[in-house]
Amino acid sequence: MTRRSGARRPVTRRSERGSGSVLVVALLGALVTLTAVLVPVLALLPTHQSVQGAADAAALAAADVASGLMPGVPCETAARAAELNGARLAACTVDGLIATVAVARTVGVFPLSSRARAGPAP
Repeated sequence: MTRRSGARRPVTRRSERGSGSVLVVALLGALVTLTAVLVPVLALLPTHQSVQGAADAAALAAADVASGLMPGVPCETAARAAELNGARLAACTVDGLIATVAVARTVGVFPLSSRARAGPAP
């Protein structure tokens, strides 16, 4: 076989050899970093729901005491209900039969809080 003088072989650049591997390693690194950041943040969503549930339970407990349905002091009962649900009572006010509470919980370095209000229907 003879080679034609005008035909050229494709030029392969040695500087581009292995660049696909570097790209795959970079993409995997970015994916691992993104996962490491998002997993803890997304784990806070159900925890925030439990804090909201604690606020609701505390407000209902305080409203029950304020209405005379249960014996005790409204804000003390709200604090106990919040503790039983894994939160602490941050604020409590009772205006007649309406109780308004705020509860808080810290998860790692993230503070979570929620407010709730309970009382008779208007």
